[in-house]
Amino acid sequence: MKPAPFEYHAPAGLEEAVGLLAELGDEAKALAGGQSLIPMLALRLAVFDHLVDLRRVAGLRGIERRDGSLWIGAGTTQAAIQRSAEVAEAVPLLARATPLIGHFQIRSRGTIGGSIAHADAAAEYPAVALALGAEFEAMSPRGGRTIPAAEFFTGMWTTALADDELLTGIRFPVRPARSGYAIEEFARRHGDFALAGAAVAVELDGPRIRRCGIGLFGLGPTALRAAAAEAELAGADPAGVDAEEVGRLAVSALESVPADLHGSAGYRKRVGAAMVARAWQRAVQEAGDD
Repeated sequence: MKPAPFEYHAPAGLEEAVGLLAELGDEAKALAGGQSLIPMLALRLAVFDHLVDLRRVAGLRGIERRDGSLWIGAGTTQAAIQRSAEVAEAVPLLARATPLIGHFQIRSRGTIGGSIAHADAAAEYPAVALALGAEFEAMSPRGGRTIPAAEFFTGMWTTALADDELLTGIRFPVRPARSGYAIEEFARRHGDFALAGAAVAVELDGPRIRRCGIGLFGLGPTALRAAAAEAELAGADPAGVDAEEVGRLAVSALESVPADLHGSAGYRKRVGAAMVARAWQRAVQEAGDD
């Protein structure tokens, strides 16, 4: 099939792009890397009268330190993130998640902002953002605002972005001392969307856990935080924590777990618990070695 007819726009600057999206309203869709949007248009799972191509908007690309955080422009490609020594040093969980996304052809065009704004429940980046407590910068004709990751993902393919807002950048906290990170996922083939996965970030204060972030993907209508498990682990001595119990607690309260020909809801929960346990073990070990 081919996409339904649409009018193409290629703004040169951020203000022009935001103005177009506000003017055209629901009839327009921002086009970043297009790795999710174009297949949906081709299959006519989505139809828009206008596409606003963001590739010429230079202000949406880049990786730099800002006020103790690592800022990544929403238009930065996944391949650029994968190559970045700055990302590997400052936000290792993001660096480790990136090679799991599709294949290199997809990563060469797909963008971090496109992945996050698309909010696919099985995507890696949203879970990483939740585990790390990232913040999202958005721009509209009314000005800019910052949205915490915990408030951003609202449902299946939906976010807290208003109709006239554009995601412009993501701020990740820079890796502190005595911290560890791991991401684990189970997919039928490399590059497929994960049936279940977990991103874990652990920070130690002396012998105890100062902060633990657990992001889950493939286990609900959107990426989720395992809040009950995080609360249980705060202040605990990791030496006395059973990894399998962490996995069970992380998935115990899950609702609306998907079920399809690849696996039942119960199967996905068991796989998810195993992914959490593996990621937890690796993250704790790294934090202890730091």
